[in-house]
Amino acid sequence: MSVLEIRDLHVTVGEGDDAKEILRGVDLTIRSGETHAIMGPNGSGKSTLAYSIAGHPKYTITGGTVTLDGEDVLAMTVDERARAGLFLAMQYPVEVPGVSVSNFLRTAATAIKGEAPKLRTWVKDVKTEMAGLEMDPAFAERNVNEGFSGGEKKRHEILQMRLLKPAIAILDETDSGLDVDALRVVSEGVNRTREEGDVGVMLITHYTRILRYIKPDFVHVFVAGRVVDEGGPELAAKLEEEGYAAYVKDSNEQASIEKAAAEVASA
Repeated sequence: MSVLEIRDLHVTVGEGDDAKEILRGVDLTIRSGETHAIMGPNGSGKSTLAYSIAGHPKYTITGGTVTLDGEDVLAMTVDERARAGLFLAMQYPVEVPGVSVSNFLRTAATAIKGEAPKLRTWVKDVKTEMAGLEMDPAFAERNVNEGFSGGEKKRHEILQMRLLKPAIAILDETDSGLDVDALRVVSEGVNRTREEGDVGVMLITHYTRILRYIKPDFVHVFVAGRVVDEGGPELAAKLEEEGYAAYVKDSNEQASIEKAAAEVASA
């Protein structure tokens, strides 16, 4: 069993006088087999949490700890974090011209596992997982995300998760940009991973619609860079009915901070 522990995490973006604190003391523990929904309004710091764990260089950890099975994640390089078992499905997957999906997947698997998977077994596994995600086999020969629709990009992210088999999967707004059919297919892919019981899932979203397909074990409400409430699936149902008004008095300042963070990260 793997355990991701986040303790009193503080994160800023920017430098000098332009530095803005985004995360203001986050505590969270995710274990294998658990699904944690991270919910909150836009600008609450959810994506900052994901990128900080993954090691995005534009975010600066100013306090707190992140450990995976007792090992210091913050001391690891980005590739070391991946080999340790962390996986990030990005909200906005990038295009990689000149690199085919098949080459990308096998190269990633080789880098993480330390040896190339046996070709015959690998090809079978890729075809099986693509079929499960209702992906045309021809996508394997297309360049990574180049010309993909939003739904195709998100299916590709889940395909990576299925094949790389991380210990902890962080899914950053995997539901954004998906129509009903794509949402169903992507959710089924996540649920197959959950049923295997070996992966802890951090599911970041501000909508409840994906939680109709993926039932979380725990729900955490994020506002202004902190966890302000926690509960089970019933909390998601409450949020669907009442929204975040009970938690957010004035989030305009934090929203502007998160927007600035996004601009810096994409620069």
